[in-house]
Amino acid sequence: MSIQIGDTLPKADLNYLQDGVKTLSTEDLCKDSKVLLFAVPGAFTPTCSARHLPSYVEKMDEFRQRGVKVACMAVNDAFVMSAWGKQSEAPADLYMLADGNAEFTKALGLELDASGFGMGLRCKRFALYAENGVVKQLWVEAPGEFKVSAADYVLSNIG
Repeated sequence: MSIQIGDTLPKADLNYLQDGVKTLSTEDLCKDSKVLLFAVPGAFTPTCSARHLPSYVEKMDEFRQRGVKVACMAVNDAFVMSAWGKQSEAPADLYMLADGNAEFTKALGLELDASGFGMGLRCKRFALYAENGVVKQLWVEAPGEFKVSAADYVLSNIG
């Protein structure tokens, strides 16, 4: 079963690149914070690179004004996520997080079998809004869709 509104985010460690690979726990990310976590099936993939990540890069000021931290996650490694963030001109406060072994993705119940595309286990495309680690809103895309996890849609649905 996948995570639901009202649930607490599972404890997990995600990785990012900053003077080497660092670990960020979901507890530390969410502590005393409003967090918008969006996930993509893969860095550098067409929709993710052309539309999904850019929608958040473009709207970061609006998230900042609302006091919301923004994090992008994929089942990739920290090196790939860092390179993708740089190529996409993601600001430093847009966390580019790697769930390399899909442990957090599985704990959320939002895994995607992309074996048919040679990509193995990945994460479904989604956006999740949490306050102090408690899920307040959750938008999971239908297969092949990009609507409800876009930055504009999310901004119009969070207070």
